[in-house]
Amino acid sequence: MKNLDNYIIKNKKVLFRADFNVPLVNGKISDDSRIIAVKKSIQKLIKQKNKVFIVSHFGRPNGKINKKYSLKFICPTLKKVLQLNKLYFLETLNSEQIANKINEVLYGEVCLLENIRFSPSEEEIDLNLTNFITKHFDVYVNDAFSASHRNHMSITGFPKYLPAVAGDNFIKEMQNINLFLDNGKKPNTAVIGGAKISTKIELLNNLIELFDTVAVGGAMANTFLLSNNIKVGNSLVEKDLIDVALDIQNKAKKFNCNFILPTDVVCSNNNKTKNNIRHCNVKNVSPDHMILDVGQKTIKMICDEILKSRMVLWNGPLGAFEYKPFDSGTIEMVNLINKYAKNMQIKVLAGGGDTLSSIKSAGSAKGFTYVSNAGGAFLEWLKGNESPGVKALKENNI
Repeated sequence: MKNLDNYIIKNKKVLFRADFNVPLVNGKISDDSRIIAVKKSIQKLIKQKNKVFIVSHFGRPNGKINKKYSLKFICPTLKKVLQLNKLYFLETLNSEQIANKINEVLYGEVCLLENIRFSPSEEEIDLNLTNFITKHFDVYVNDAFSASHRNHMSITGFPKYLPAVAGDNFIKEMQNINLFLDNGKKPNTAVIGGAKISTKIELLNNLIELFDTVAVGGAMANTFLLSNNIKVGNSLVEKDLIDVALDIQNKAKKFNCNFILPTDVVCSNNNKTKNNIRHCNVKNVSPDHMILDVGQKTIKMICDEILKSRMVLWNGPLGAFEYKPFDSGTIEMVNLINKYAKNMQIKVLAGGGDTLSSIKSAGSAKGFTYVSNAGGAFLEWLKGNESPGVKALKENNI
């Protein structure tokens, strides 16, 4: 695979894929880690006097121009992170206007293109438009590992027409995730949270074969509890996946994997009320309550497994972490990792959008060996699926 260390890019017109699908709170960027992640690659390209045109997406505009999803808002932050005196912005993917902007931009300068998802061709992969765009450039750099699980024009289409190179962050993500999958040290523990089993069936089935312990939290644990004939009140469940939940637990037994489910929980009528909060055994959930976090016994059980491990993988919060106090279980686990992991030489990998937000809520990631900002691509890789973006780079022979 071509990368920025083994492939020289100098005085070229570069089409650079980044992932600036950043979280916003009250219109402001709450986490700029995805912008910081591509800083090294872009600064390398700037230093080598290239014209860098950044392609990214934001939100789901469904192939239509929608000012709500314009990338223009990111320009001040991008300019600051990249330490640029000037940053261009191109509001269209029109071939003629791209050509005009390329002539305007000097070598060593950067231009951000408008949201690629404004074009229906991004998801449909219109090769005619792909060719129209790429003909203006000399090389394609993909530094958006977090978007590379998508078979989209800007991920798999551009490499059909240009030399395709992996950016530094792309390589870093692959290497760190592979460290855990290919060189796993025993004993090891995987902690998997989040809302739905449906998005993590393959992941759980894969991890059961790789890890000594798999602990499940978040709303997805409710379906497992229900499959074991435990009543979970008004909790979020996927009743159509009860058989799948049983199959996963049976597989865990077959592979001698210690499969941990909550034994006690924190409940309330809904996630927005701080009244009527109840801590109870999982078998004593009130019919009108919903499970919103793991209880103290459960978090102790998970933390004990972490402290016995040499490697830990974490994806997904253990409760409705966006709503205090239902972030308690997740925060307690993060604090434990921060306090003990490095001193006890426990390697800890974490990834996924909500996971990053959870770590930020805790205020520190000092105990984590690596924190991936790859989201869906992180999950696909853990499932054992090589992403379309990786294949496109590997197969590129232009």
